[in-house]
Amino acid sequence: MARPRKAGRGARARPLPGRASTGTPRTLRKVSTTITPEAAGAADDASATDDRPRRFARAARFVRPGAALLSGVLLYLSFPPRPLWWLALPAFALLGWSLYGRRLRAGFGLGYLAGLGFLLPLLVWTGEEVGPVPWLALAAIEALFVAAAGLGIAAVSRLPWWPVFAAGVWILGEAARARVPFGGFPWGKIAFGQADGVFLPLAAVGGTPVLGFAVALCGFGLYEAVRVFRLHRATGTVPRGPLAAAALSVLVPVTGAVAALPLVSDAPEDGTATVAAIQGNVPRLGLDFNSQRRQVLDNHAARTRELAAEVKAGTKPQPDFVLWPENSSDIDPYANPDAAAVIEGAVDAVKAPTVVGAVIAPPTGKLRNTLIQWEPGRGPVATYDKRHVQPFGEYIPMRSVVRLFNSNVDRVARDFGPGTEVGVFDLAGTKVGLATCYEAAFDWAVRDTVTHGAQLLTVPSNNATFGRSEMTYQQLAMSRVRAVEHSRSVVVPVTSGVSAIIRPDGEIVSRTAMFTPDYLVEEVPLRSTRTPATRLGTLPEALLAAVAAGGLGWAAARAVRARRARS
Repeated sequence: MARPRKAGRGARARPLPGRASTGTPRTLRKVSTTITPEAAGAADDASATDDRPRRFARAARFVRPGAALLSGVLLYLSFPPRPLWWLALPAFALLGWSLYGRRLRAGFGLGYLAGLGFLLPLLVWTGEEVGPVPWLALAAIEALFVAAAGLGIAAVSRLPWWPVFAAGVWILGEAARARVPFGGFPWGKIAFGQADGVFLPLAAVGGTPVLGFAVALCGFGLYEAVRVFRLHRATGTVPRGPLAAAALSVLVPVTGAVAALPLVSDAPEDGTATVAAIQGNVPRLGLDFNSQRRQVLDNHAARTRELAAEVKAGTKPQPDFVLWPENSSDIDPYANPDAAAVIEGAVDAVKAPTVVGAVIAPPTGKLRNTLIQWEPGRGPVATYDKRHVQPFGEYIPMRSVVRLFNSNVDRVARDFGPGTEVGVFDLAGTKVGLATCYEAAFDWAVRDTVTHGAQLLTVPSNNATFGRSEMTYQQLAMSRVRAVEHSRSVVVPVTSGVSAIIRPDGEIVSRTAMFTPDYLVEEVPLRSTRTPATRLGTLPEALLAAVAAGGLGWAAARAVRARRARS
């Protein structure tokens, strides 16, 4: 039997029967390159079809950033004056989806987008009279805290029970924002959007940190529930750990709010008091609200005399005390005898101790935003100087630098200085705690008055410089949360509105319209019991910050171990 010849260097391999030769011929055949129109069209269609995945991939890159931005917008929409508190839950669920499993840098960027979507519309009132630059700068800076929280949430999202750590990280971000820079800016705490929500009773348990934590936890828990459901559909199994985390993240906040309901009570413990709130209105909107000398004071004195006439006629009850707003005397009554005479006439007419807001200008030193206790027949007997003055509003940090961007800083020609004493006035036997306007946003400023014996709270405010913006409604919601947090009635007298009287359960029993001269008279319960939130002070916030720190530390340790394992 003959052996088959191997193809050597000079030999040719024969092609298999029925197949074309794969060898390379010595002479290349001429190939036609003519393309018909039909072939060209088919090629274009194929090219377009092949490009679709790339276009889809490019579009998909914007899905998570868009979701993060939308989550911030939903948070904004959950705030007053809209009664849409529940939108905070899908907002946090969407934020959780955006950040879950992301790298730290991506978490920071996505968090910043969420912060802009939330704070840009929420704080638009800060540019009401001074232009967009201060508003945009404030929102851009405050959004950095949300960005940092986004980074932290992305870091802890790979941990077991991550919704708990993520909610703690959010509260840690709020705590930092409430303290730095320039004493902090807690406007926009999630708790302040929950005055109408089912979680409100938790404010009495641990204040705004616990209330905000519950909302964030429930929102993240909703996303975890969706994620577990998708895992079940993909694998046919239910992972017990994530399922338990999802269920408890939703159920615990809701159950806790129901369990806290007995802490919310408006039953009088120390009797009742009949209180009047005066809203005199201002002659014009904006920064020039007090440009007509003594007009703001005259407006408030006139409303007080009207109330006195109704009391005398028997159509209104005699108030135990009367509360005027912040800046209700637009000139210093200590330095201007005519102002003092106007106040004295109104107070003597109504025959009740009256709290008057005034700007006090001592011969030297800084201005003082002062509340004065004015007694009938006795005159001023006590004062409270606002302790947390507003940066860039009542005083200008870095004045020379800020002037480069906005010349309105020079309208604050003389800075205000902070007071040092806790404000509690004894008005006809009732201990009234004082938190002036901006101070209502700070947990410590309100809690201090209750721990010093306040049976009722008042938040005298001047919102005339913010026009008809949402600012006044956002601030009113804060006072409602404070009422439940400390189980105290809260009276909010405002120069231009909205003024309101709030019971200890957060219900508004009487309110005014904006930029309308008016007054309110109501009988309110007086209470002395301290809620757990009042007694615990900053402890709940510190514990939640510790939860966040523990989660971040755990995530960092796991990342280090994983890096070492790869190397």
